[in-house]
Amino acid sequence: MRTVQHTPVEAGPFIGGRFVESAGQERQSTVSPATGQVVGSFALGLPDDVDRAVTAARHAFTSWSALTVFDRCRFLERLIGEIENRREELARLLALEQGKPYRVEALPEIDETVSNIRVAIELAKYLDGTMPQLANPRKRAFVYRVPRGVVAAIQPWNFPLGTASAQIAPALVTGNTVVALPAPSTTLIEYEWARCFEAAGFPPGVFNLVTGHGPVVGDAMTAHPDVQVVAFTGSVATGRRIAARASGKAQLIELGGNGPVVLLDDADLDVVLPDALRSTYGAAGQSCTASGRFLVHGALYDEFAHRLIEAVQREVTLGLPFDDATTMGPVNNVPLAEKLDRHVGTALDEGAVVLTGGGRAKGFPTDLYWEPTVLTDVTESMAVAVEETFGPIAPLQRISSEAEALELMHKSPYGLCAAVYTRDVARGLRFAEKAPSGLVNVNAAPGDTETHLPFGGRAGKLSGTGKILGRYPMEDVFTELKLVSVNLG
Repeated sequence: MRTVQHTPVEAGPFIGGRFVESAGQERQSTVSPATGQVVGSFALGLPDDVDRAVTAARHAFTSWSALTVFDRCRFLERLIGEIENRREELARLLALEQGKPYRVEALPEIDETVSNIRVAIELAKYLDGTMPQLANPRKRAFVYRVPRGVVAAIQPWNFPLGTASAQIAPALVTGNTVVALPAPSTTLIEYEWARCFEAAGFPPGVFNLVTGHGPVVGDAMTAHPDVQVVAFTGSVATGRRIAARASGKAQLIELGGNGPVVLLDDADLDVVLPDALRSTYGAAGQSCTASGRFLVHGALYDEFAHRLIEAVQREVTLGLPFDDATTMGPVNNVPLAEKLDRHVGTALDEGAVVLTGGGRAKGFPTDLYWEPTVLTDVTESMAVAVEETFGPIAPLQRISSEAEALELMHKSPYGLCAAVYTRDVARGLRFAEKAPSGLVNVNAAPGDTETHLPFGGRAGKLSGTGKILGRYPMEDVFTELKLVSVNLG
């Protein structure tokens, strides 16, 4: 299958409850990384589009925030119904535009989107304030939790709807209004998602979408004086620029990681291997929670390398997204593929050895199909070990002790998530408590978590600020405490 039958999507802004023309006259085509065909185009928005969207969101905020949480939940429940009605259609477009396999990744992302909204609905009903005790008997004080205002929400291309829902559902359900910016390479799927908001009957201006590029649209959003909150998921470089531009605003910034997986000398490889396959080659490694490197004790190093190669060759099938046998699709874009080329190339120059894979696969419609790869003899001097490679590559480093693994993790600029494997649960827990990551799993893959739990990086690292998922962004980012005191006389 070289092409897929598809009606092109012509995307543009959704502002004030209507799909409107962009202030900009230029458009950009979207080319499928899987098939090479043009699947649509989107308007290259301008700051004028952002100003219109923020104005609509600001005007909608007054009435939207005045609704009870139960009323807002009813709109989100209708949104879930619209998403579920279009589940397969949305998943097909997601697979075509992003490149992820339809059956094993695109459909589950639509389901994850629904789950994120459901959890936001459930947890928002239990947010509350307090009535603190006072020294003055003639006064009463009430501490309310109130929405902040207009949220600028910027999404990445690796999980466009999964991330959008994790940002936007908790923002909306707590009474904020939203202006969203999708990543350029996954704009079409978010545009179609906006149709679900339209069909669900959200009041005009509650949810708005502007299409275009980050340096134009994103910068205008984050610096806009009528935006109170900035939510961003993406690269470290972009995230740092956004955080600086949004100084003084509430921020939820989720950035990169390189997911160290530590195999202590008593690790159970039967437990490690399925997790390693899923977390390294799932989403073609294009995840901030992927297993970015393996720190393997010398006692297990050779056996693990041998068994991992066998498992990759047996169970990871690189292929077209709509083939049922496919478990891994192409990477999403040319700059990423070129980074994978560089990371592996420089590692080989510095002494690493390719055990399987190692380059771009032949015989596919595009050259974005990167082979599932295992590298051995990797050292700390190699970019593939210490940077966020973001691809289907497992770099294996040899360690001699727990202390060495912890030292390497402390040296890393990243602190998003990690994993440690050991047959001694107490030993694993002690290691996890010392590890400098916001999430540490014992005998589970680095990114394994659930929607109601806090997820985010460790302070002082380059993995972001704030916690996404669960009630945590609702409490810490999308609402603030307001004190009202009454003099009873």
